[in-house]
Amino acid sequence: MRSIDYQPGSLYTVRGRRKYLSADERARFIEATNRCSRAEIGTLCLTLAYTGCRISEALALTNSSVDLETGFIAIRSLKKRSRAVIVREIPIPSHLVTILELTHGISCGDPDARIWNLSRSRAWRLIKELMKEAGIAPGTHATPKGLRHGFGLHAIRSGVPLNLVQRWLGHARMETTAIYLQAMGSEEREIAERMWAQ
Repeated sequence: MRSIDYQPGSLYTVRGRRKYLSADERARFIEATNRCSRAEIGTLCLTLAYTGCRISEALALTNSSVDLETGFIAIRSLKKRSRAVIVREIPIPSHLVTILELTHGISCGDPDARIWNLSRSRAWRLIKELMKEAGIAPGTHATPKGLRHGFGLHAIRSGVPLNLVQRWLGHARMETTAIYLQAMGSEEREIAERMWAQ
């Protein structure tokens, strides 16, 4: 059940609270993840941070979902309403490919075995704990969904075309992806500063 404060189609709640991790919070989360003493939790968190997938989609990943050679993860879209199986491929950094292989033995394991044997609620709590360790203040943004939104914003600010962000996030409609254009980036701030200087 969604919170009464939830507002669809926006990066802010009804009360004006941000739903996404800022660039600094996202960087601190990735840094905390790299220091995580439990490697299997670290790989889950890095996968979420670098793919923007939903927590349930990450937990459904199997060894065969990771293509070690090309550096892609094939994610089955679980939110689709139709009965058709929809899979989207998302590129991941080479260091994540290496960590996944070293931690989980993906190339020599059962191709159908899940990478993480965690319940959704347990994984959610572990991710929240890691966010706390990263110094991310509690709030709507400090959740796995906030991490997903942070990925979308990071991709847009890095110059990734909107249609690729749409495909990577598994959005059916471009309007859903376009919410990431709403957040103010450094370029917009620079333009505003030029205006204030005149």
